Amino acid sequence: GDGYYVAEKVGAESFANQLTATARTMSIVETPLQKKINFLVKLVMLFVAVFSILIFTAALLEGLNNVRMVQIAAVLTGQVPYGLFLMIVVAYALGAAKVGQQGALVQQTNAVESLSNINVLCTDKTGTLTANRLLFNEIYPLAQNSAQTKDAITAQLGDFVRSASAQNKTSEAIVDGVAGTARPTVDEVAFASSRKWSALAFDTAERRGVYVLGAVEMLKPALVAEAAEIMPDLDRQVQDWSNQGLRVLLFAYAPDALSLHNAEDQPLLPPLTPLALISLSDELRPMVKETIAEFTRMGIELKVISGDNPHTVAALAKQAGLPDDIKLVSGPELAKMSPAEFDQAALEASIFGRITPEQKERLVDSLLRHGDYVAMMGDGVNDVLSLKKASLGIAMQSGSSATRNVADMVLLNDSFEALRPAFSEGRRIIAGMSSALYLFLARSTTTTLLIIAVTMIGLNFPFDPAQVALTTFTVGIPAFFLTLWAKPRVIEGDILSSLARFVIPVALLTMLLGVGVYLFDYNGAKNAATDSSLPRKSLQAYLDYTGVTLDDANLGETVGTVSAQGALSTFISYTAFMLLLFLEPPFPFFTGWRKKVSSDKRPAWLALILFGVFQIIYFIPALGFYFGILRKPMFVTVGLILLAVVWMFLIRAIWRYHLFERFLGMTIPAE
Repeated sequence: GDGYYVAEKVGAESFANQLTATARTMSIVETPLQKKINFLVKLVMLFVAVFSILIFTAALLEGLNNVRMVQIAAVLTGQVPYGLFLMIVVAYALGAAKVGQQGALVQQTNAVESLSNINVLCTDKTGTLTANRLLFNEIYPLAQNSAQTKDAITAQLGDFVRSASAQNKTSEAIVDGVAGTARPTVDEVAFASSRKWSALAFDTAERRGVYVLGAVEMLKPALVAEAAEIMPDLDRQVQDWSNQGLRVLLFAYAPDALSLHNAEDQPLLPPLTPLALISLSDELRPMVKETIAEFTRMGIELKVISGDNPHTVAALAKQAGLPDDIKLVSGPELAKMSPAEFDQAALEASIFGRITPEQKERLVDSLLRHGDYVAMMGDGVNDVLSLKKASLGIAMQSGSSATRNVADMVLLNDSFEALRPAFSEGRRIIAGMSSALYLFLARSTTTTLLIIAVTMIGLNFPFDPAQVALTTFTVGIPAFFLTLWAKPRVIEGDILSSLARFVIPVALLTMLLGVGVYLFDYNGAKNAATDSSLPRKSLQAYLDYTGVTLDDANLGETVGTVSAQGALSTFISYTAFMLLLFLEPPFPFFTGWRKKVSSDKRPAWLALILFGVFQIIYFIPALGFYFGILRKPMFVTVGLILLAVVWMFLIRAIWRYHLFERFLGMTIPAE
């Protein structure tokens, strides 16, 4: 035969589209590390902008030519850590690829790192903690209807679930466990998360009246007054099954009713007579207990937010490893609370049952306002808003397309186990990015302090634009490989405080010794060029590099500046290579910033290789010209290396004995 249906709400008016449309208006959540990196980069850019204005103003007053001003601009703009953005992209891409191999699809680039920041994990029950493989368990006829046999009620239930226009996991489980026949209906209210019940109206010789199946709490207000007699028996059975972790539904009917809508065409239940309680069983997903135990060990609080009976949710949560003394709150109870009471319940309770989609979103919002970093896991359309509201949204592969679309991460094959390696990978990303931050900011701060110090002394600009390219070896390559090789590590305390304790001592010490190098080499080279004591070969190299002539009035100053710039950049490069050894100590001698010797010796080999590459650049004139470094006499080269060794001992002492923290009265980090 033919069939017809009417879609009353389509397109933008449908429930799914309303949810996803709201979700699309929300912005992507930045992780704590991203916020701090953005803050630091903006701070550096602001400082560079202000400093550039001052430098150019002074240059204009002194009458510097345009070429020199462009060279200064190139050096100043080079202080902005552009390479840091590349490191972020690399770290996130590698993290996404690794967790993808372990069963999690990353849809937002920062999702893996975001996972390692969470301290509260909110999860739905059905389809998330459990496998959503529902099985019909038992039917319990209620005493008031003893005239109807269990077989008769079972047949009515079987007809009901087969006659609905749409099936869900619950009705499918009952269809598999109960026999029945599909019959024509005259009215219908489909199941909705907000109502938590579905209803059909029949008007045939075999079946007449309204039949309803839904959550016990939601249908109780519609029961006839005579049902009060069976309430103790009903409540006892609900409690008993809920404590076993079973899903409990109430099956009721109104034999004389034929309509399920009021005059405004809104769903309306007639007075109902309870027929029976229905129980369904579900099973925990594989590795749920182990994953929850691991998260609990790491101090992450678990909150289960479900539309099911709170006692059923609590029983399953206990099976999953939550303690026996967990606090339960139901959706109807939350609805009666003031905003302050709601927020308090959100913090204190671990199990939330009979929760509507709007309440899920409010619970997540309450936790966020409290300062928690919240992850939300779900699989249904009713989870869309809460997933998008959370700091991190995680969806199941088997979930609805709307849920997967708004999620930051999707667990392939619904594998709960993928969360553990993803969490570890997030910590690895943070550790790698922290090391990259240390290097980039140490270099920017050191260079900026040297520019200020040398300028205040009254000497020429301390860097040549060509020398900026050396940062490829001193910062870019090391940061890339430290990010690539990073191990999962917990960053104790605030990252900004950690950066200050690392960057400021390095920058100040390098600046003090660097100014000495610049002054010593500047005066020595200037005097040698002026009194003709500079070896002819060296003098010719300076003339070729700078383009000045022997009769130039500024010969001494030009030679002194170029020589001092090269010496300073050489010294800074040596200290940068040594800095790698402190970030990943290959031997106990280099412990100071890190308290333990690193099992990974690759960073130490990298530092040695980069030092060798730099020496090749240093001793081959063509390469030295390209990077703005002219070869020094051997005694100067040895002196620079020895001074870098002195720097190494000093920075080691500063970190080992916490001299910087003691001087400023800062809290000394735990050993």
